[in-house]
Amino acid sequence: MKIAVFCGSSRGNDESFAEAARTFGSHIASQGIDLVFGGGKVGLMGVVADAVLAGGREVYGVIPESLRDRELAHPGLTRLDVVGSMHQRKALMADMADAFVALPGGPGTMDEIFEAWTWAQLGYHHKPCALLNVNGYYNELIAFFRTMAGAGFLKAEHADMVIVEERAEALLAALRSYRPPARKWDPVSPAPGT
Repeated sequence: MKIAVFCGSSRGNDESFAEAARTFGSHIASQGIDLVFGGGKVGLMGVVADAVLAGGREVYGVIPESLRDRELAHPGLTRLDVVGSMHQRKALMADMADAFVALPGGPGTMDEIFEAWTWAQLGYHHKPCALLNVNGYYNELIAFFRTMAGAGFLKAEHADMVIVEERAEALLAALRSYRPPARKWDPVSPAPGT
């Protein structure tokens, strides 16, 4: 199994974020899981990659050429794919991964997990998407999912597609037991007699 992890290219202002990334990387390695990530040596990206490598597992990075050229690429990966754009990066990561997990991060992390979730909602893939909710980092985002559903812009079952856990062990168990709902635009059977 390969998990794509989206997370910050910085470490944040609380050491608990880096500790959670380190713990998550160590845990997935101990479970025989490989990592797909953005290829950087900086921030939480570097922390989680180092933990997986230290645990003896494979780590696959995907980085745009412009970021590699700024010497941000992690030097010790199993494989580093250099691509031409962020769009290509996300597409290749999506193809390589069996699941998607967002650790704390900024707009890039949101872009990546939201795109993976949108593709799952539309049925382009059936892979689970998850948030590791470190110290309540995603609480307001989770509340906004309910706002979207309440306003009629998101079906409740699609809001519930996103797995939310605070601990690595629980998150991995949820990824393994995930069953996707029906795709957003699947036809609905007509009611009897109509």
